[in-house]
Amino acid sequence: METAIDSLRQAIQQGEWQIGQRLPVEAELAESLGVSRNTIREAVRVLAHVGMLETRQGDGTYVRSTRDPGESLRRIGRSRLRDQLEVRIMLEAEAAGLAARRRTASDIERMTEALDQRARAGDNLEQRIAHDEAFHHTLVEAAHNPALLELYRYFAQSVAETIQRTEQEADLPEPSQEDHELLLAAIRQQNPDKAAVLARALLKPSLAALEEPQS
Repeated sequence: METAIDSLRQAIQQGEWQIGQRLPVEAELAESLGVSRNTIREAVRVLAHVGMLETRQGDGTYVRSTRDPGESLRRIGRSRLRDQLEVRIMLEAEAAGLAARRRTASDIERMTEALDQRARAGDNLEQRIAHDEAFHHTLVEAAHNPALLELYRYFAQSVAETIQRTEQEADLPEPSQEDHELLLAAIRQQNPDKAAVLARALLKPSLAALEEPQS
C-alpha cells in the first residue's frame, strides 16, 4: 500500500499528469504499478484526502495539486531549529501587526487569560508550554486573517517544538513573561509597528544563539 501511494505521489510530483488532468482508470494504474485495483483505489483515497487528487463521481480522478502538504510538513519537521524559528518569527510578527489593528475585546481577553495561566504555571514546564502555545495561537487568531491562520495551524507542530526547546534547553534564551506582556500591551494599545517589533524581539535572542559558531 505505502509503495503504491509513494509511486503515485512521485508520478504526480514529477509532472506525469498536470494539474486539472484526469488520471488513467484504475485498471491501467494497477497494471502500470503492478498492484491490485483495490490498492490503487485506497492510494487514490489517501492522496485525495491530503489534497493532491480530486475524485469526481462518475467522471474520474483529477490532479488537484502537485505537492503533498503532509510531506511538506514532514520536511519542515526535519529542518533545523534555526530555520523553524526564522519562519515562526515572520509569521508571528506579521500576525502581531495585524492583531494590533484588528483585535477585539474578546481577543484581548483570551490572550490575557493565556498569559495569566502561563504566569501561574510557575515551574510546571508542561503547563507553561501549553499556555505559551495558547497565547501565540490566540494572537494569530486576533489577526483575523483566515489564510494566515491556516498557514500558522499548518506550521503548528514546528511552532510547538520551538517553544519546547527554548523552554527546555539551557543554551537557548527563554522569552520571559514580561516580554510576552509587553507584546500584549502593544496589541491592546493598537500599535502595529511596536507589536511587530516586539514579536520579532521575543525570539531574536534564541535565533542569535543558534547562529553563533559552535566551539
